[in-house]
Amino acid sequence: MAESVDGARDGAGTERGPGEGAGDGMEDGKGSGLRDGAGDDPRDGTAGEEPLPGIGKAEGPGTADDPARQVRRRRRTRRVLYGALVLLCVGVLLAAGTSYWAFQHYTGRVDRIAGVFPTNVPASALPPPSKDGSETFLLVGLDARSDLPTTGKDAKAPEWKPGAQRSDTMMLVHLPADHKHAYVVSLPRDSWVDIPGHGKAKLNAAFSWGGPPLLIDTVQRMTKVKIDHLAVIDWSGFKQLTDAEGGVDITVDKTVSRLHGGGPGAVWSAGTHHMDGSEALDYVRERYGLPNGDLDRTHRQQNFLRAVLSKMLSSGTFSNPLKLKHTLDQVTSVVSVDDQLSNGDLRDLVWNLRGVRSSDMAFMNAPVAGFDMIQKQSVVLLDDNACSELWEAMRNDTMTDFVATHSLDTLGDKVS
Repeated sequence: MAESVDGARDGAGTERGPGEGAGDGMEDGKGSGLRDGAGDDPRDGTAGEEPLPGIGKAEGPGTADDPARQVRRRRRTRRVLYGALVLLCVGVLLAAGTSYWAFQHYTGRVDRIAGVFPTNVPASALPPPSKDGSETFLLVGLDARSDLPTTGKDAKAPEWKPGAQRSDTMMLVHLPADHKHAYVVSLPRDSWVDIPGHGKAKLNAAFSWGGPPLLIDTVQRMTKVKIDHLAVIDWSGFKQLTDAEGGVDITVDKTVSRLHGGGPGAVWSAGTHHMDGSEALDYVRERYGLPNGDLDRTHRQQNFLRAVLSKMLSSGTFSNPLKLKHTLDQVTSVVSVDDQLSNGDLRDLVWNLRGVRSSDMAFMNAPVAGFDMIQKQSVVLLDDNACSELWEAMRNDTMTDFVATHSLDTLGDKVS
């Protein structure tokens, strides 16, 4: 009987040694020191191997070192990598498609004005081309004194008809080749200048008599600066843009009378005012009662423009897709540009100026020698010598050095 306990054979014919219980030699895969049922099959590559201590299983098919399992694992890894690559490609294509749609959507929305550049101009009156990489825009603001927009996709009134409109604002916007700054020079509307075919007159009469071509011809002859592009917006558009941005903060340095929109005895008190579109329009339209007349008015326009740009160009706008979309919707709906400014040009312009903020912009008036009354009109006399230096710096794309080394009528932090 002792043999039946100590030397008994199990059901597989394997002799158990002393101390080995019947369950310890079972091939049901549940024991702690068992074979997995494969035995010493040479096909599994583990014949004759002893189980690893603490593991209790001899290696066989389906284990970590099994070649077939390694092949299956490599195949799964490749499938995962291929899937990730496909997802990445799809994501890139979707992003590119979205960017292309946004590019086409916004650049295509901008209204184009045909035939803005003068023709049949004598070669001697043509300015030299802009320095490589730099551009100069002529920004024209119209004040139709109505709520009907004259520019942009929502225009309900004509942009120009002979004798009906005078350009209320004229600014040269110089963008240097390094795209790190922008220089805005206001041309007083009352500047007494030569207008081709009309003799001496106020600068804003050029737009009234001949629209954009005559105004561009006049400015180019006066400055010898190449006007690369034209942008037109009316104050009705600025009003909409201001309201769309939730108003702007404008600082007034001293209390001054308010003749527009405030009623009898109204004033602009010293301090910072949060203005909606209507209030801002009243502020920039003011002309009479200002110490320097038209020059102070141009600074108010610059101050307003700077306030709007500060809000539009803030980092929060560019980091918030919904806010950026809203801003672009508003800007493209109220601005008109010349038809020579292609969608690609607009894309490059926006991309090149993506890092420019209002603090990188310099606002100034063209140098003025004084004021006069000519033909019963109050006019502004430009300083020919000082203006010549300014125009030369613009032509040579050296505005940064010019601004740093010259005393100019620049826009300060506060404007009355």
